[in-house]
Amino acid sequence: MSDLAFQDHYPDELSHCYGCGRLNEHGHQIKSHWDGDETVAWFTPQPYHTAVPGYVYGGLLASLIDCHGTGTASAAAYRAAGREMGSEPALRFVTGSLQVSYLRPTPLGDALEIRGRVKEVKGRKVVVEAWIVAAGEICVRGEVIAVQLPEAMRMGG
Repeated sequence: MSDLAFQDHYPDELSHCYGCGRLNEHGHQIKSHWDGDETVAWFTPQPYHTAVPGYVYGGLLASLIDCHGTGTASAAAYRAAGREMGSEPALRFVTGSLQVSYLRPTPLGDALEIRGRVKEVKGRKVVVEAWIVAAGEICVRGEVIAVQLPEAMRMGG
């Protein structure tokens, strides 16, 4: 695995996302990497990420699926184009659709493993399936349809 995460390649003006922005000191700052044909990130929920005592809040889990999915989409688009991550113009993705299924309660306390797999790369759209593993079990499954960032959303754009 490369030392740099997908999100570390985002240009500064596109690095403020609450879930994955390295410049958002209050955010999750997840870091996604290739692991063969899959992608992986880890996140350790804090006690304040609770739903009910002992379990992780579902909205946090959805945001982890979301941001890992869009990061995976970016990496997949660079791969499909035969380009190095971080090369210009930036291939940055946002969520077009997010579907999340909660399979079992996610225990609070251990690091969560967030995995992804690219299902489709087609033009400005990438479809990613993702799942979260806690204590050796898949607790959450999701699908992200990511679309390339519209020019109008770029800061100063």
